[in-house]
Amino acid sequence: MSPSRLAHPFVVLRRVRVLPAWVRRLDAAAGRRINGRRVHPSLDRGFVRLSHSADRGVLWFTAATVLILLTRYRAALRGVASLTVASALANLVGKQIFGGDRPLLKDIPVGRRLAKHPESGSFPSGHSASAAAFATGVALESPQIGAVTAPVAGAVAYSRLHTGAHWLSDVLGGIAIGASVAVLGRLLLPVPRRTPERHGGTPIPLPAAPTGDGVFLVRNPSSGRAVVTRPDPAPILARLLPDAHIHLLAEGEDVSAVVQGALEAEPRPRILGVCGGDGTAASVAHLARETGLPLLVVPGGTFNHFARTAGVGSIEDAVAALAAGEGLLVDVGELQLGTGEPETVLNAASVGIYPDFVAEREEHEVLLGKWVAGIVSAVRVLRRAEAVELVLDGRPIRAWSLFVGINRNHANIPAPLQRRRLDDGVLDIRILHARSRAHAVAALSFGRRTSAVLARLRLMPVGSTVESFTAQNLVTAVLPREGQAPGFAHDGEVQREVGDGGMPQGGYLSTVRIVEGGLRIYALHR
Repeated sequence: MSPSRLAHPFVVLRRVRVLPAWVRRLDAAAGRRINGRRVHPSLDRGFVRLSHSADRGVLWFTAATVLILLTRYRAALRGVASLTVASALANLVGKQIFGGDRPLLKDIPVGRRLAKHPESGSFPSGHSASAAAFATGVALESPQIGAVTAPVAGAVAYSRLHTGAHWLSDVLGGIAIGASVAVLGRLLLPVPRRTPERHGGTPIPLPAAPTGDGVFLVRNPSSGRAVVTRPDPAPILARLLPDAHIHLLAEGEDVSAVVQGALEAEPRPRILGVCGGDGTAASVAHLARETGLPLLVVPGGTFNHFARTAGVGSIEDAVAALAAGEGLLVDVGELQLGTGEPETVLNAASVGIYPDFVAEREEHEVLLGKWVAGIVSAVRVLRRAEAVELVLDGRPIRAWSLFVGINRNHANIPAPLQRRRLDDGVLDIRILHARSRAHAVAALSFGRRTSAVLARLRLMPVGSTVESFTAQNLVTAVLPREGQAPGFAHDGEVQREVGDGGMPQGGYLSTVRIVEGGLRIYALHR
């Protein structure tokens, strides 16, 4: 042993496997069995790549970005917080106390060896701790999403055995640490599930319709399919609003055309209603504004951002407000792309990573379902994402995303998708500048405060700038990217192509302005 080793007894302790002899025998037997199995070379390469993808938590940072894009903020926060604590315990505490030698490189088949065999202490596995912590934390907030992340976490943990980076006890110890941290965190810091409360809006009286008389309501059956625990709204609406005219959208039917037809028929509705997601609600809201009719928003989508901000958390909430004749006067946005007609925006408009993600998800969700399609699409988009070239009120910029929120959003995230106010009269504008794609992923996943903590722990290089400001209108020139201008999204819907963009060479102008008190909606005055 070298003098330097003798001079540092702490390092010597780290290199000795202090686990019981029976554990070491079990580790050796498991290692021989795994190394002795011959599998297809592509499977070996797959586990090597999977193991590398989880280095420094990059895989889980990307997964957290997916959850942010799907607006599952609590699941993302719980997963990231659990991962951060578990990684610190495993790498900064566990390895220093237990340590131990890694499996010998000569015993690992060549095709499954990592590019660089790790040299730090072996017990516990930091990769396994991070994987178990993230998956468990997410599952505690959303069992449905947890069912998707758990197999990935299990595969990451096994990859550390398959590639010879760890012993079986290292992996099991890491899993135990990660899962325990997540469960303990839930016990110590539970997140209360509160009934949605409205945030602003001017209380106003609206026509009461306890049984739905005079209401024309469009229901989009394709909205909310990803929420398997939600009851079918059809029998509830039929029971609570027996006198309403409820139109079930057929596949391929245009919601605006359906509502326009109802407005031209007799008797003309005196209240417009919509049961669907934010995109469907925005289409009906635009016609409600044009005709001056109040809007009944019934939450029937996957996320229901606008309804939740207004305090309408259920069908019963919406019907109660309709019966009482209680409503709110709220701000909306108005978006014009090129020389096209203006459109109503309820939550946010954006260009960059998010529209790319939505467009990709729409191509896969029929086959895979919304949640799985969202995860697959986000991973694909984030792997090949490119910055967008914009001219913002005359200022050229290159950014990963531009978000324009209607009214103020949460202060610490670069991707506002749900407004926090209904009536403050401003647009909340966020521009994500980043040095690289990895930095953009980290910023979208964690925002400002958590990014700083992760940088200190050296879990991932984080370096990004989120420029934010408020305005009452914003004019942006969107320049072509690889010969085609990027799509523009609002309220979860993407417009991939703009007819007459008002610019040469395939770009287009986008104008977003705030419309104060532009919409009357039903909501209880609470």
